[in-house]
Amino acid sequence: MHEGLVCMKRIDWNALDEQGRGDALARPVQSRAAELRDGVGRIIAEVRARGDAALRELSAKYDRCALTALEVDDDEFTAAEAALDPALKAAIREAATRIEAFHRAAAPQPVGVDTAPGVRVERMLRPIQRVGLYVPAGSAPLPSTALMLGVPARIAGCREVVLCSPARADGRCDAAVLYAARLTGVHKVFKLGGAQAIAAMAYGTVSVPKCDKLFGPGNAWVTEAKLQVSSEPDGAAIDMPAGPSEVLVIADAAANPAFVAADLLSQAEHGPDSQVILLSDSAAMLDRVAREVEQQCAELPRAEIARQALEQSRLIAVASLAQAVEVSNRYAPEHLILQVAAPRVLLAGIESAGSVFLGAWTPESVGDYCSGSNHVLPTYGHARSYSGVSVASYQKQITVQELSADGLRGIGPCTATLAAAEQLEAHRRAVTLRLAELESMT
Repeated sequence: MHEGLVCMKRIDWNALDEQGRGDALARPVQSRAAELRDGVGRIIAEVRARGDAALRELSAKYDRCALTALEVDDDEFTAAEAALDPALKAAIREAATRIEAFHRAAAPQPVGVDTAPGVRVERMLRPIQRVGLYVPAGSAPLPSTALMLGVPARIAGCREVVLCSPARADGRCDAAVLYAARLTGVHKVFKLGGAQAIAAMAYGTVSVPKCDKLFGPGNAWVTEAKLQVSSEPDGAAIDMPAGPSEVLVIADAAANPAFVAADLLSQAEHGPDSQVILLSDSAAMLDRVAREVEQQCAELPRAEIARQALEQSRLIAVASLAQAVEVSNRYAPEHLILQVAAPRVLLAGIESAGSVFLGAWTPESVGDYCSGSNHVLPTYGHARSYSGVSVASYQKQITVQELSADGLRGIGPCTATLAAAEQLEAHRRAVTLRLAELESMT
């Protein structure tokens, strides 16, 4: 293992000009280089043209496995469950219970309002009929992602839930991922990864059903594939733009530096393009955390990955916690940890973040696994305009309106006036003809 020193850049926010502040909060470059775009485009075209045959060839090329059947069968689910440690199965069930409790409570509800006498406006909810879930299995399998995607899909009532996850060299999916998928009620699981999995779910093949919307994180190839299929009229919608995992921590002078360092490293170990940022109004805290990061990193099995991520990371001195909140809102982190004495005081000022973790006893890790919130969150600054996955992500909200005769008498003139102002005569007449008919009936 490489024993090089951890490198986190130290910055004084108030010594920077506007350009410097922008540079300080810059994410690692996510290149949509022509080579990546073209490579993904070729994979998508192959899957669309040759379906299952292309999927088998691409799996052999990229996942180094020969697939006789693309879909996981009952025997494989049974073997996966039998192979898992009972403690892991219990933890997956426990996590699923809390995820379901929160997502069910937070799910949108139908609404009905009388906006005027005789004017009823309603919102009804309908599930997206067929959804596709992607669960990565690169350097480590992610059964937690199967839970985060599968539970809200089940609550929403999606008619068919399809899941793709890459197979190992032996042609099987990770046992924990399969157990989590079956537990959440996923209907079909396919041993497919990468851009080819996204293409299969977006356009359909003989084996893989065409899905209306795709969910889940992935590497640059998966992300690019999601962007490409979502831009095509006959492709599929996607949950959100995605990028590498990230965390921003705000810590005051009383924070535990060991806790802060552990939280930073928990994100840094995701991958070399992850980013972690610490904001503090205490120079001493920045120093102590830097030392803790170096000591703890040396003990991690994924230390080399974490070190690479830390090269893109920052220790930023701010003048006050209020300024730290301003900087955080500008960055719009996927995960925001408030390691301060009174975190709820700061919470009121938070405008943009995927998920927020309050106080010393709330590590980001609990949100990744089993607190009940969802860990599929907007990254790369998209928290300014996107939300994390929820039951609402799997539903369509359809409005309904119904007017009585008196209701039309009441709001018809307003409608006609606005239609005339926009020079849409047919719109106006659709109202005035009815008003005239009502007048003749009196």
